[in-house]
Amino acid sequence: MKKRTAFTMIELVMVIVVLGIVASIGAEIVAKLYENYLRTRAINQLQSQTEITLEQIAKRLQFRIKDSVRASNDNGANWRALPSAIAGYNIIEWIGISNESFLGEWDGASVVPGWSGLIDMDDAANTNLAARTLSTPGSRLDFASNTIKALTYGQIAMDGTGTTAQLPALIFKATKPLYTVNNYYTQGGGNYTVRVSRSTNTRFVIANNDNLTDFNGDGSGDLFEQYYLSHTAYALVPVGGANDFNLTLRYNYQPWEGEAYDDAAVIAAGQTLAEHVSTFRIRQDGDVVRIKLCIHDNNQSGNFDFSACKEKVIY
Repeated sequence: MKKRTAFTMIELVMVIVVLGIVASIGAEIVAKLYENYLRTRAINQLQSQTEITLEQIAKRLQFRIKDSVRASNDNGANWRALPSAIAGYNIIEWIGISNESFLGEWDGASVVPGWSGLIDMDDAANTNLAARTLSTPGSRLDFASNTIKALTYGQIAMDGTGTTAQLPALIFKATKPLYTVNNYYTQGGGNYTVRVSRSTNTRFVIANNDNLTDFNGDGSGDLFEQYYLSHTAYALVPVGGANDFNLTLRYNYQPWEGEAYDDAAVIAAGQTLAEHVSTFRIRQDGDVVRIKLCIHDNNQSGNFDFSACKEKVIY
């Protein structure tokens, strides 16, 4: 008769103990791997979000009226030019060049810019200031008007079809600052800005209550050969606490019409660029603008709070 063999009780206990040890080690390894995955994913998401946000800001700041960038610390009641901004001045505002309308369209033979940036000072119409027209050769202002109308949801146009009374602005290049902190919202004279009430293909027609003949009050005309066209200002506004806030972008408002970034309609139409921002700093050295942005995870990926910081330079 064959003798049967089997595990003894001690052997079974030892096997169970070994399996328990292996299982606990394996579970700890799996938990660590999952935690590392969550951390890596969170860091990558934060870095991508920070880079995308900086890129959105940079693309708008790239096409700015450089003398118009300013900073505030208390909802716009007090302003400083950006180069002289101090700690706490974290609301940033500027007038944007209408680059999209500048790019123009295909006219059947070539791509023609919407506006050329040049005034023909020898054109007879420009010497007849009563006609309030300015010739801008090389432009297709009808193309520019269509683009501005599309960008502003039909509100602003240079062909008289805009749904609001707001108008785009013609800003002359000159030796004086185009905008200063004190006269930023001045309509007409004082800041080299006039409003375009309508246009033909190659001529601006200036609004009747804007002064074409004497911007600075010296008794002589102040027309300039070079200009920018603008249809909107922009503002970067932190909303929330000191170290955890949302960075919002306000746009589609016209300071030359008396509108401000904190008007109710502008706030409603704004967008949140980034949530859970811990640091947003911007400074200007000469014509160079430097931005630092930090976004944190806010414990969304577990019991840890990661942060990603990036900097960008805009010329």
